[in-house]
Order: sequence, then structure tokens, then C-alpha cells
Amino acid sequence: MNSKNIKKHLKAKLRDWVEHIDDEEVKKAVLENTIVTGGALVSLLTGEPVHDYDVYFRTKEACVTVADYYVSKWNKEHPDKPVSLRISEETGKVSCFIQSKGIADEDETGGNEIAYNFDSTSEEDAEVGIEPAQETAEEKPDSKEKYRPRFITSNAITLSNKIQIVTRFYGEVADIHKNYDFAHCTCAWSSWDNEVFLPQKALECIINKELYYIGSLYPLCSIIRTRKYLERGYHINAGQYVKMCMQLNALDLTDVRVLEDQLTGVDTAYFQLMIDELKKHQEETGSNKVDSSYAMKLINKLF
Repeated sequence: MNSKNIKKHLKAKLRDWVEHIDDEEVKKAVLENTIVTGGALVSLLTGEPVHDYDVYFRTKEACVTVADYYVSKWNKEHPDKPVSLRISEETGKVSCFIQSKGIADEDETGGNEIAYNFDSTSEEDAEVGIEPAQETAEEKPDSKEKYRPRFITSNAITLSNKIQIVTRFYGEVADIHKNYDFAHCTCAWSSWDNEVFLPQKALECIINKELYYIGSLYPLCSIIRTRKYLERGYHINAGQYVKMCMQLNALDLTDVRVLEDQLTGVDTAYFQLMIDELKKHQEETGSNKVDSSYAMKLINKLF
């Protein structure tokens, strides 16, 4: 898909989303401040089904307005699993707080399982030029409200119809990409001027299916994320791992707060369980550091 059609596709997606928002202030915030970046742009460029649309906002005010709207909707529908929105006065970080579990899932049925995925619809596949798959007997259309909050973590609110609102960061496109790790993810679209950003290095990496590490505040997350890209046919040279390890070496992963921060966004359910157990173990032992032996046993148990 070329840039003209990407603009058309994303503008239509945003318009459909906004039509299902019943608050004028929230509609305005979305229309005037939305940035779509990450894997959606890669999929649109390569003609593959879009897994999800990672949405960011260019201002803190817009981020808070939209996040508060969907947290309120969640709490109305799920009073047994309340979520609260928190804004740090010190850092300005916008986050969702879910008591005890760290995650809130619409499809949770008990235990530690998270029943959650992002399958594309036949209509969305058709827009990108993908032949529709044969529908199986088990597949049922989602008859619930479109763009409803389905899954919430401390840093993101995931809606049905493949919208993922990231609250962890906000700012202009360049500010958002300071927190990104691989070059191929740095294409973007902005709602207020309907512009598409296609950096040369990003296009090179997409064409060659190359993982090129550009540096990140979250190198541990980046190392783990390479797994999914390798499964999709990407390749990475040893030097990129060295770059990630050099940044990781500067962090103290025996500090559970640092470890939790570094694991944000990867295998959420199991890692959150691990963090919760590590915190309990620290309280029981009176230690302020992660016990690596205990952590390894815990990982073996959970994974």
C-alpha cells in the first residue's frame, strides 16, 4: 500500500472509531492529537493483515482525556474489576492502576489465563488487499459494542476492533520514537494533518526484514521482543544484541521496580504474576533486592 492509500485507510479507521465515542471533548482530542505508529504501518506497507493499531497522543491533556473516558467505561461495565487512572506529578506519566493483578481482561474466566487476541476482520483485510480466510465453525462475530475497552494494563488500554491506546508515552512523533527500539517500527501517521512519516532506514529494514536496534529505555523488553520478529521471518545480527546488552548492563535488575518497568509490554500476564510473587518474597524476607535463585525457580514454574 502506498502512502496515499495508507492515509485514506487510517483516516477511515479513525473516523469509524470516533463515530463510536459519545463525548464531544473526547472526539476532539482523538481527531486532533492521534499518532498511529509501530506494526500497523509495517503491515499496511507490506499488504499484510493489521494486527492492531498502536495509538499515541501528542499532548498529555489528550492522553488523560481519552484514557479517563475509557477507564470510566470499563468501570461501568466491570464494577467487580475496577481500574483507576493515575497521573504522576513528578514525571507526568499517565498510567492505569488495577488492584492486585496488574491487568484487567474482559475475557478472563479465572486462573492466570488471558483469553485475548487481535484477529483482523474480513472487511479490514479487504481494505489492505488480503484475501479473506475461510471462516470456521468456531469463529463467531463480535456482537458487543465496537471500540469498547477489553484489556487494560498499567500502560495501555486495548479496545475491541484492534485499537490499542498507549498511555505510557505522549508527545510529537519524534518524541514517541525516542522510546522505540527497532528502526522498522518508526513509520507513523498523524491525524491532525493526515501526514505519513516513512523514514529511509525504516523502509530499508522493512524491505530486508532486518532488526536494527536504534536504542531504547527498555532494552530487556527489546531483547524479548526479538522472539516475535524472528518468528515472522526477520533476521538480526549479533551486533544488535550486543547493543541491547550494553544498555541492559547499565540497569539494576535486582531492583524489582526496575525489573517491572523493563518487562512492561511483554507477555503481560505471566510477567505480572512473576513481579507480584517477587514483591511478596521481598516482604517476607525483608530484602530490598530480587533473590536471583528464587526468581529462576519462579520463572521455571511460570513459563
